Formats: sequence, structure tokens, C-alpha cells
Amino acid sequence: MNKSELIDQIARSAEISKAAAGRALDATVGAVKAALKNGEMVTLVGFGTFYVGKRAARNGRNPRTGTTIKIKAAKVPKFRAGKSLKDAVN
Repeated sequence: MNKSELIDQIARSAEISKAAAGRALDATVGAVKAALKNGEMVTLVGFGTFYVGKRAARNGRNPRTGTTIKIKAAKVPKFRAGKSLKDAVN
């Protein structure tokens, strides 16, 4: 499912226009991004938790030349599925 299909589904389920559903989805994604940028966790009970993880610095290899390169440490967004989501999938 892509973004436009998700917007269509939201509009049908909530009985709102596609434009309103698109704005709602964009606002939700923006709020999650802003919270993660501030180092906060976003928990949607029954769905899951978005949080910021840390990736340590490491050595990598340039696939074109084969030389060793240093990859910097980074913060990465992560998601942990909630019980209801796991149960719905299984």
C-alpha cells in the first residue's frame, strides 16, 4: 500500500474527503517526525512505538574500489510493533 492508497482508505473509513485525509496523514507523519527529532518516543497503544536508536561508528568497504572507509555514528528511527498489531498479522 502506498501513500495515496492509504489516504483513500482513511477517507473511506472516516467518511471524510481525500483532501482532509491527506492533510490528517501529513499532520500525523509531521508530528511523529518532530517528536523523534526532539528525542521523544511516540507510542500508539495497540499499534506500536516509534523511537530513536543509535548506530555505532563502524568500518565499511567501498564496493567500487574495495577500500576500507569509516562510517560515522548515526541516530536512526526505529519501530517496535505492539501486541495488537502482532496479533493482527499472525
